[in-house]
Amino acid sequence: MSLASLPLFVRLGGRPVILLGEGEPAEAKRRLLDRAGALVVGEDAPATLAIVAIEDEDAAQAAIARLKARGILVNAVDRPAVCDFTLPAIVERGPVIIAIGTGGVSAGLAAALRQRLETLLPAGLGALAEGLYAARTALRARFPDGAERRRAIGAALSPGGALDPLAEEHDVDAWLASADRPGARVEAFVLTSTDPDDLTLRQARALAAADRVYHRGDVPSAILDRARADAVRIASDSLPAEVGEGQVVDLSMAGPA
Repeated sequence: MSLASLPLFVRLGGRPVILLGEGEPAEAKRRLLDRAGALVVGEDAPATLAIVAIEDEDAAQAAIARLKARGILVNAVDRPAVCDFTLPAIVERGPVIIAIGTGGVSAGLAAALRQRLETLLPAGLGALAEGLYAARTALRARFPDGAERRRAIGAALSPGGALDPLAEEHDVDAWLASADRPGARVEAFVLTSTDPDDLTLRQARALAAADRVYHRGDVPSAILDRARADAVRIASDSLPAEVGEGQVVDLSMAGPA
């Protein structure tokens, strides 16, 4: 399954961004750019990004053409077909930023999802991120192996774990003082559907946490895409006798009834 666009977080502090247009749509974009520390400039200024919030269709299309001719990436308000990039709805908890995008086709849906997430994510989520960052040296000392360290952190951040992100309070130092080395874990699933939306919660979580995914040739790529991007995918007719350490998922498709 291909991505319609690649989500990126861009540091705009002190960098010029062209903003064209007047009225509330343009002012809303200006407020967002100000929050990001961007330097808002006019059309003739050198820049790599531009936002066009011009209501008149002919004037907007002319401005978009001029900007694109200069190699500038353009976001055009209410014109998703000509956008090189879109601006997502944002949920912010300190350094934790969650962006919700719809490719520009439904700002209302993105806003509704943002509002729902605002009620779910605790205020202390940013502090958890900062605590993990501050503990990175101690984490490397306790878990020198990178894969083992990732598994330990993943287990702590899992639902009900010591650092469950949806919990109200977190104590990274207390967890680290008592954290054990995560053991090897193998989970095998016989899938009954080729649709990734039919994965059970357990299957989806296992794929998201797996270090290696063994799979039969008939398991579709849409299912494999639910694994981490850096998880190793191994096409195999059977699970090897020795799979090593880490979290391993073995996938096969159910045969015809």
